[in-house]
Amino acid sequence: MHTPLFARPRWFSYTGCILVSASLIGCYGDPMISGVDPYAPTVFKEGNTAMPLVAPNPKTLLPFYVSETTIFKFAIDTQSILVGNDGVTRYMVQITSPSGSKQTQYEGIRCDSYQARLYGTYEANSSWRENPLGGWSAIKDNIPNRYQAALAQGAICNLSSQVKSVNTVIQSLNPNSFIGGNQVPGFNNSN
Repeated sequence: MHTPLFARPRWFSYTGCILVSASLIGCYGDPMISGVDPYAPTVFKEGNTAMPLVAPNPKTLLPFYVSETTIFKFAIDTQSILVGNDGVTRYMVQITSPSGSKQTQYEGIRCDSYQARLYGTYEANSSWRENPLGGWSAIKDNIPNRYQAALAQGAICNLSSQVKSVNTVIQSLNPNSFIGGNQVPGFNNSN
């Protein structure tokens, strides 16, 4: 069958529209054309952080191993652990010196950038004092008092991802299996 000459331009225009539409649809998901790069780093936006209203609960303080070279003892208040939607896990940590003096801090850890932040400290007058200069700083792994590294590596982070379950974090802090300080399971930090 012979197509009349007046029908051919219409067929060519339909075909042309389909080809142009298909190429535009194909380009829509292309990050170089759409301007959205799925591999680009996301900008961190920290959520609001309220200071705790209470002191750490002695009944929920769980000691954890940090390193064989530290002279301090470390414990985390398991009731204070908060896994934030902003990628920050917040917690209270109690640091005990060899003389028995205690310092309690409210801190946060970001797994994506391996950083920690001090939000405030618990004062002797039973109140929290906010740290106005507190910013994010790199977690140090090669110092004796590497408690933030121990928490990040052993409970709070799964490589560079935040552990999303408080129960999983607490289970990871079990003194018989905690690996954040790279000690042999069964270590007893109360000696």
